[in-house]
Amino acid sequence: MTPEARDYLDKALEDLDEARKILAIHLSKAAARSAYYAAFHAAEALIVERSGRIAKTHSGVRTMLADILANATSDQRALLSFLARAYKFKEIGDYGVGEGAVVTEAEATEVVEGAGRFIALVTSLLGKA
Repeated sequence: MTPEARDYLDKALEDLDEARKILAIHLSKAAARSAYYAAFHAAEALIVERSGRIAKTHSGVRTMLADILANATSDQRALLSFLARAYKFKEIGDYGVGEGAVVTEAEATEVVEGAGRFIALVTSLLGKA
């Protein structure tokens, strides 16, 4: 694994750890947002490892990840759908107001657990790089 990919993976693990701590104190919106960033940074690790490039936007990360996973298994392609679904929690955390800005504890738990699975799968793929 390249040092740059390792740095992104370390950042992903740090974000996941923070998301779990935040969830433990019942701040669901913040936990879900941190979980999204954990998955985002893990995706960046895979992208930089496989392509040598860095995406400059959230949609760019999803596009580049889709290119990298074009011939992947269905489990691996599930990374794409998770990242797209989890993005809504980043948007809620950053911009949400009123009733539309609520993240339940169940939703936060689901996205935090999903981010953990996302990072585990990316780590496995990086080991095969």
